[in-house]
Amino acid sequence: MLYLVSTPIGHLEDISHRALSILREADLILCEDTRRSSILLQRYDIKKPLIPFHKFNEKRAEEQILEQLQANKTIALISDAGTPCINDPGLQLIKTCIQSKIPFTAIPGPCSLIQALVLSGFDTQKFQFIGFFPRKSQDPLLRSLLYYPGTSIGFESPERLVKTLKAIGALDPDRNIAVAREMTKTFEECRRGKALDLAEHFTKTPPKGEIVLLLEGGKIPEEDLPLDELLILLQQLHGVSLKEAIKLAATLKNLPKSAVYKQAHQN
Repeated sequence: MLYLVSTPIGHLEDISHRALSILREADLILCEDTRRSSILLQRYDIKKPLIPFHKFNEKRAEEQILEQLQANKTIALISDAGTPCINDPGLQLIKTCIQSKIPFTAIPGPCSLIQALVLSGFDTQKFQFIGFFPRKSQDPLLRSLLYYPGTSIGFESPERLVKTLKAIGALDPDRNIAVAREMTKTFEECRRGKALDLAEHFTKTPPKGEIVLLLEGGKIPEEDLPLDELLILLQQLHGVSLKEAIKLAATLKNLPKSAVYKQAHQN
């Protein structure tokens, strides 16, 4: 049996009794970094074999892990912090378990995305997670996030935070932003404001630690988007096919469908 066990994102006491019980019962524990995971296990006097399982060896280690699962071994998978598989290794292993009919389950617990969402004060009824924010300020995805009606949540590095905030501010200076960092730790901070104001603050006070960046939902008229970006938006955020996106874009832009089709297939 495979258990996906959520672990603390900072404060070591943020772990459930059930999670600790599974870790104690496991035959072995898969983890991203044995040094970081050892800190948690030592805190709770858990002595189990720790097997490295990260993005660099995930595929190579999968066969051996499956053999042990098929031999009825109990295996726990943890990430460095938070819920496994959320921007961390494990998803491919889950898919393989499904294909091989190997049972698995998840032990709920801390997740930085949900923690940041609650701290932000933004809409919690409709939200999306985008992984890391686009690395290029001109990436159409960055602009398309501003058209999402709910909260957009993503990771950002301390080194790139100010640059990303400035890029957002250039596109929509009035958008409300929240920056959550060091959550559950001694220096936890969730700072809210306009993008350029936050960029100024973090320029003067360079941020440290893991950062979750949140954009409050907004709605800018889609007809104001450049045509190529509108087509991307309709497909990525509204989940329609290219054919349907062309039809909708033609209506929004009041253009002949043939003209939109031509431009769509030039890109």
